Amino acid sequence: QVQLVESGGGLVQAGGSLRLSCAASGRTFSSYAMGWFRQAPGKEREFVAGISWSGGSTYYAASVKGRFTISRDNAKNTVYLQMNSLKPEDTAVYYCAADLLEGPVYVHTVVVVPGPYDYWGQGTQVTVSS
Repeated sequence: QVQLVESGGGLVQAGGSLRLSCAASGRTFSSYAMGWFRQAPGKEREFVAGISWSGGSTYYAASVKGRFTISRDNAKNTVYLQMNSLKPEDTAVYYCAADLLEGPVYVHTVVVVPGPYDYWGQGTQVTVSS
């Protein structure tokens, strides 16, 4: 069992920055590929960014590539999402998720769809004003 707790959301003006954190507790954090998703009102949950359990591979949605950066600190059991140049369309509830992918065969695996993820946080609201 893994518990995920997001923090760092808030209200920011367009062009500003926020850093989201997702703290994990429970089973060995380094066994999990991690992802960030978001869901805006009336829309489906969408992939934002993902990172392999090793931290050696990352992948981004086209809408955030070049503006957002995902990273992880396995010693601190935490994954981060640095969000720069924020736009009003980035407004959503942001969720982190964990997918158990142990072993060297998955060292570079990034999961970009929500289905395989085993655990989800409660979400943190990000609001970008124009």
